[in-house]
Amino acid sequence: MKPDSSLKYFFIKLIAVIFAIIIVINVSYNLFLADKFEIINKITKINDKDNIEKFKNKLRSEIERGIKKDNILNSEDARLLIEFYNKINEELKEANKN
Repeated sequence: MKPDSSLKYFFIKLIAVIFAIIIVINVSYNLFLADKFEIINKITKINDKDNIEKFKNKLRSEIERGIKKDNILNSEDARLLIEFYNKINEELKEANKN
């Protein structure tokens, strides 16, 4: 084999590997990271007046849906909230003593 021929194959393989790496990075970005960045962008735009109004309207509609239900919480959630409330209440009493 001539040195030029082996060098040519080396560059062809190098270019193929580079394209493969670029494709893998692109696919992994689109599959995994694009969704996360979209969520982060929505969170960072929370200061926008329109987004604040949308959030308030969504919160109101969810509260109205919850009010119409017979039970908002299931028994496990209610138990957890009571325990959490009691723990906070104890800590506040402790902080108030000091």
